Amino acid sequence: MLYVVLGLLIVIIILLVILLIKNSKSNPLIEKLGKFETDITKEIGEFKFGFTKDLREDFDKLNERIENKLLMINEKVNERIDQNFEKTNKTFNNVLERLSKIDEAQKKIDGLSTEIINLQSVLTDKKTRGIFGEVNLNYILTNVFGQKNDKVFQIQYKLNNGYIADAVVFAPNPLGTIAIDSKFPLENYQKMTNRSLSKEERLMAEKLFKSDVKKHIDAISNKYIVEGQTSNEAIMFLPAEAIFAEINAYHLDLLEYAYSKKVWITSPTTLMSTMTIIQMILKNIQRDKYAKVIHTELNKLGIEFNKYKLRWDKLSRSIDTVTKDVKDIHITTEKITKRFDSINSVELDTNVIENHDDINLIED
Repeated sequence: MLYVVLGLLIVIIILLVILLIKNSKSNPLIEKLGKFETDITKEIGEFKFGFTKDLREDFDKLNERIENKLLMINEKVNERIDQNFEKTNKTFNNVLERLSKIDEAQKKIDGLSTEIINLQSVLTDKKTRGIFGEVNLNYILTNVFGQKNDKVFQIQYKLNNGYIADAVVFAPNPLGTIAIDSKFPLENYQKMTNRSLSKEERLMAEKLFKSDVKKHIDAISNKYIVEGQTSNEAIMFLPAEAIFAEINAYHLDLLEYAYSKKVWITSPTTLMSTMTIIQMILKNIQRDKYAKVIHTELNKLGIEFNKYKLRWDKLSRSIDTVTKDVKDIHITTEKITKRFDSINSVELDTNVIENHDDINLIED
């Protein structure tokens, strides 16, 4: 660009000189200057044309390079956009999948909430609660001892006093037959734990709850502990873990009262643990019983094996005797064979014949 500016300045100076000369009176010089002006103008036009051409070529090349760079940038941008779109699409699909799972889980939660509400409405009836407790009790005993195991437990068992226990377990001595009865004191428990009620109402509900539990303990102690038929202790089954936890955490007087009446208070978890222990004791008793039988049979087998050994020793001695006799017979047979061979070949010693009146053909 510096050279172009200098060239333009030179051209301007020359034009100014020409203008000055035109104003002078020397005609030959004017003609030369006019020709020079024409040449200069022509050269300037050629220079302008060449400069414009070069400038256009440079501009075209620059434009082409810029277009190539823009195309490369566009390709890179498109590639990045495609990658980002793929990642975004994948993330979006994952989000949709998670949302569908959340929606499904929400539906299950809604269904479970409905079922819980229905269960609460069902458990407001005492008879229904009784059936619910009996079903849970049967389920626990069946899972521990197996289906229809009448030798270990029975459902709805009638005692000698005429009362029917929800279940009995025929535990080994010294426990004996243990009666189990299901109880579900729910109404006053719900009032007692309902924080929306006043403190006075909750205290009154607590007293009624304790009274209900003590009544159940008395009923179980009086009905299901039968001397000569059952154990001197019985089990009260609470099918709700929350009620069991409430009694153990905040009402130790109820536990002491139950102990005094020889009644064990259990929940589904503790009852299952207790029954599992009884099941293990029964298995150990069966194992010991079979061990005694096996020991007796092994003793019998030992006696028979001793008899077998004596008879085998006797047979072995007989075999040894027979073997010796067979060996002696074999030796005698060999000697007889050799004498017969000698007789057949006429090789007997004549001296032997002369010196013996009786020819002994066989030497023992």
